[in-house]
Amino acid sequence: MTGAQQRKSRNRQVGAFGEATIATYLQSREFDIIERNWRIKEGEIDLVALDANGVIHFVEVKTRSSLAFGDPLEAIDRSKARRLQRLSLAWLATHHHFGSDYFIDVAAVLLAADGTHTIDYRENIL
Repeated sequence: MTGAQQRKSRNRQVGAFGEATIATYLQSREFDIIERNWRIKEGEIDLVALDANGVIHFVEVKTRSSLAFGDPLEAIDRSKARRLQRLSLAWLATHHHFGSDYFIDVAAVLLAADGTHTIDYRENIL
């Protein structure tokens, strides 16, 4: 395996860990996870969850193993935000929930060298 392949594999593992961590976090808050990694040609929604009030949450998860490239939430620029909005509307239309209440949330998982992690969850940011 080349260095680039190893990095890509490691990045996928880190991303999968972050998504699983946030799914567990949401479930602890009484959310139901109704979809993971929903994909269409334009992109992917990491998590789709339903809260106790019936609000659908589209969750973008960013996971980092260090702050060397900045805070994970800084990776969500204007272009990414617009794409998240379009993907959310596409999911609602595809699943016959158009007109439902929804939030677009972002979650950052920062991994520490000692194996611990922190979560920064921001609800309804868009």
